[in-house]
Amino acid sequence: MSLPISISARAEQDMTLQYRWYLENADEEIAERYLTAVHETIHILAEKPDLGRPRHFTAPELSHIRSIQVRRPFDRHLLFYWDDSTLRIERVVHGSRDLPKRLLEEPDQP
Repeated sequence: MSLPISISARAEQDMTLQYRWYLENADEEIAERYLTAVHETIHILAEKPDLGRPRHFTAPELSHIRSIQVRRPFDRHLLFYWDDSTLRIERVVHGSRDLPKRLLEEPDQP
């Protein structure tokens, strides 16, 4: 059974900023493929939310958050989420970022 999906405004903004980055630095096809990969990953998680790994950040706001790589070829991006009765997508960020800091900040650039 698939969980209902909720995508936070911050995750939506993360995806929009990254999409725009791909438009400016690659092309529209790559930007569209990025969004497709993110949405495919989300739908896979809705079916199997335990696929992602638990994260252990010290910030209490991030307790019980999990992450999974976005589908290839965008697997350097991580999707952060909580799962209970709903799959709650919190952020979509590049894995090379300072993750504990970045997850608590507002999105401002990809």
